[in-house]
Amino acid sequence: MNTIAPTLRLLPAGECLRRLKSVAVGRIAYTKDALPAVEPVKFALEGRCIVIRIDTGSALPAALHHTVVAFEADSRDDEHHSGWSVNIVGNAREVIDPTEISELRATGLQSWAAADDGYFFRIMPGIVTGQEMLDA
Repeated sequence: MNTIAPTLRLLPAGECLRRLKSVAVGRIAYTKDALPAVEPVKFALEGRCIVIRIDTGSALPAALHHTVVAFEADSRDDEHHSGWSVNIVGNAREVIDPTEISELRATGLQSWAAADDGYFFRIMPGIVTGQEMLDA
């Protein structure tokens, strides 16, 4: 067992976005009935924006309508005691343009519930932060 403390390295915004491309599931934090709530979501990166697809039966569309949310995704390697975490704070907007919706459907992005229908939301980053933990 390694008794040396791991090294924590802050990640620049560009590297944070590159790392997001390597995972498909993240967590969205939002306000639900004036309290914080967090739910897992499948996502895709579109330029600097996070795109999520939400099932029509979910309460998320109403909660995300023109609001500020936080998004987090990470990856860890328990064997090597390393990992990274990326956090994004930004505005969530429903995608309503029919052409954009068709293009997003063509990507194959599914909702967490794997429904064929649903709403697409785009999170436009305002704050992008990340950190990487390395075994010393």
